[in-house]
Amino acid sequence: MQQVRNHYAILGVPQNATSEEVKKSFRKLARQYHPDVNPEDKTAEEKFKDINEAYNTLSDQTKRAEYDLQLFGKEKRRSSLGRGTIPRNDNVRNSYYRQDSDFWKFKNFSPGNSKRIKVVKPSHSGRRDVEAKLNLPLEKAYQGGRERIRLEDGRSLEVEMPSGMIDGQKIRLKGQGLDGGDLYLKISLATHPYFTLQGMDIFCRIPVTPSEAILGEAIEIPTIDGLVKMTVPKGVRSGQRLRLANKGYPDGNGSRGDQLVEIQIAIPSEINEEDLELYKKIRERETFNPRHNFF
Repeated sequence: MQQVRNHYAILGVPQNATSEEVKKSFRKLARQYHPDVNPEDKTAEEKFKDINEAYNTLSDQTKRAEYDLQLFGKEKRRSSLGRGTIPRNDNVRNSYYRQDSDFWKFKNFSPGNSKRIKVVKPSHSGRRDVEAKLNLPLEKAYQGGRERIRLEDGRSLEVEMPSGMIDGQKIRLKGQGLDGGDLYLKISLATHPYFTLQGMDIFCRIPVTPSEAILGEAIEIPTIDGLVKMTVPKGVRSGQRLRLANKGYPDGNGSRGDQLVEIQIAIPSEINEEDLELYKKIRERETFNPRHNFF
């Protein structure tokens, strides 16, 4: 019989850990073992995969209930889940009571684009918990706020979204399922045109001109909070990464990741005659040869 891996031990949390404790430990370990932090380290890469697998199971209350049954048996499941109910996510529940007057229009989950609902788990009383997927742009998952959504069964609900939502997170709407059950909105993050989440860090590539790279320059770059000034150091190389501290994604513990900015030196596709003459003069005078070690 194949041995069941202990996801609690992998994340370093107790068996009765809350959803918030599981998420906090995952975020800490994900930053520590992320492949970008440990390039060419196969051990860290495997550890990162194990961490993601463990979090994927323990962050989903239905999967966690089934996993506990495998790992601990019926007695453990009965003691951890009570009478067949799904554990409450206190962190998400408490966020419903925030006061916020902003309304966000999620284009992938609008009244004209309802999502399919699936039954998650029937309870002994006949209530049925259901799940619906909600696809969010990164900025809106970061900011949160209220949103009116329309489900496939025709109902319209106003939902208070917490800030700093992550991919795979579930929001529990008590009593909004079938026959008095609960509704779980499963969050997925849409692909962003230039931001990529790497753990709690936000990665992007920023083009600079050859003169900006050689001479250095203060330039405006986008962040999840808006435009900020960043100093490009003199002599920066293409592919070099700069770091903007505390401009990344929230880690759920009052801190934030960083923004990683990879420099790309851009060459203009068209050059006017005056600029071309300047480049020719530079070429005649320059002594730098980037290929001198090739031979």
